[in-house]
Amino acid sequence: MLRYILKRFAIMAVTLWIIVTLTFVLMITIPGSPLNEERGTNEVVQENLKAHYNLDEPYYIQYMLYLKSIVTLDFGPSIKQPTETVNDLLGRGFPVSFELGMVTILVAVISGILLGILAALRHNGIIDYLAMSIAVLGISIPNFVLATLFIQSFAVWLGILPAATWASPRHMILPVLALATGPMAIIARLTRSTMIEVLTQDYIKMARAKGLSPWKIVVKHALKNSLMPVVTIMGTLLAGILTGTFVIEKIYAIPGMGKYFIESINQRDYPVIMGTTVFYSAFLIFTLFLVDIAYGILDPRIKMHKKGGE
Repeated sequence: MLRYILKRFAIMAVTLWIIVTLTFVLMITIPGSPLNEERGTNEVVQENLKAHYNLDEPYYIQYMLYLKSIVTLDFGPSIKQPTETVNDLLGRGFPVSFELGMVTILVAVISGILLGILAALRHNGIIDYLAMSIAVLGISIPNFVLATLFIQSFAVWLGILPAATWASPRHMILPVLALATGPMAIIARLTRSTMIEVLTQDYIKMARAKGLSPWKIVVKHALKNSLMPVVTIMGTLLAGILTGTFVIEKIYAIPGMGKYFIESINQRDYPVIMGTTVFYSAFLIFTLFLVDIAYGILDPRIKMHKKGGE
């Protein structure tokens, strides 16, 4: 297991380096400059600004300085907000985005698993058809469309929930629902199909023969094996949720990283763009690593296979 973890860390480091390099190349190849708005200033001021942000250096020097900032975890000052550093923006915005993402994941996983179990236990029944209809709608409708529908329905027409900001638990309901509906639908469909298959296994038939209740059979015997496909796709779902918060945050005026990231793209604020991209990439890569470890813990056969392969 230790050898596997070290190997994964090496792969993670290479992956992050590739992302860092591609991000830098994209930034320098986009036409224009982040100082375009400063054209009204004289040439001396322009040159001083370029020197301050190292924009007058050759690209390879800028690249090395960029790598140094990543290693030292100091992404430098924002070009468009000179009084703020990228680290300040990350420290202020990421906790909000993280809270939104984690609550969304919790809601999506719990509701998706419960919906999938109910559909499997009532296979080809009304509950099954209703649950799968909800799942199809959840997969089909993009979260930004759901977000606007929720605002129109619950905030404008009914007036029972706030439509913007991030001030109380009530403000979390609509953005969490908009983000969680899609992943919940995917988890529900996977749980249902796997649970139906597991419930036909011999050990489940034996448990039924012993007179165990359906819910006891599900919780003690069938659930663990039914969750394997869910754990398999959790990495992809986590990435989708955590990056999807950017759009939802903009719609609901949530003061998370989405606000700073979208503004930095519009304003060509290189340090914020690159710092945010690297930070989120590292976070998502590490999250995928944790999912792989959890997959190995849930399925001992994976560890045995790796041990035999070594």
